Order: sequence, then C-alpha cells, then structure tokens
Amino acid sequence: VQLQAFGGGLVQAGGSLRLSCAASGRTFSIFDMAWFRQTAGKEREFVAVTSWRGDSTYYADSVKGRFTISRDNAKNTVYLQMISLEHEDTASYYCAARTRVGIHYFRPSDYDYWGPGTLVTVSS
Repeated sequence: VQLQAFGGGLVQAGGSLRLSCAASGRTFSIFDMAWFRQTAGKEREFVAVTSWRGDSTYYADSVKGRFTISRDNAKNTVYLQMISLEHEDTASYYCAARTRVGIHYFRPSDYDYWGPGTLVTVSS
C-alpha cells in the first residue's frame, strides 16, 4: 500500500484546511486509516482514525469538535477536515494505514504503512 498526503499549507488561526490522503496498491487489504501529526522534537501524535469499510471513527481529545475524518472508498482517499485551527495544530501531518485488526489505534506502531508528511502551519 502506498500513501500520499496533500493539502498542507499556511493558514491563519481560526481558519480551515482540508488534507487528503490517496491510497494505492493493495487497498483491498486496508482495515483502518489514520492521521497523525508531529512537530520537531516530539513524538508522533495520534489525530484521528476511520475504519476503511465500517462507520467507526475516533479522535484525539485535542481535536474533537474541530477535525473530521472521512473517506471516499471509490477514490481510495481519506480526508481530514480541520476547522477553528489553532497555532498548536502546527505540525507535519501523516496519513497511515493498517492491514491487520488491532485493539489499539492510537500508537504509530499500530500501523503498517505511512505516507510522507504534509506541513500545516497555523499563524497566530
């Protein structure tokens, strides 16, 4: 499975941005897809996850009510709609996929495939 994220950029605090992650390859084997983020010197942080076939979604507390993860299976694409952005949301955002069932979903080690990051900068 190959992943490619798009949509990062510079936005003012309070603004909105939508990230996209296109999957290719053995997409039929995907169980879940997620977004993580990372800033310099910090560990990669869970943001949101969606099941690839069902309706389950989970969010980090820090983004609940502001971020929405969704998917378009026909396009093999997952989206992250971000509103009311804060300076603290500034990070490189990574999409991830896993091809196995797991109890946990918020650890980077829970995922098998990663795309390159896309940088989101929120100016205060």
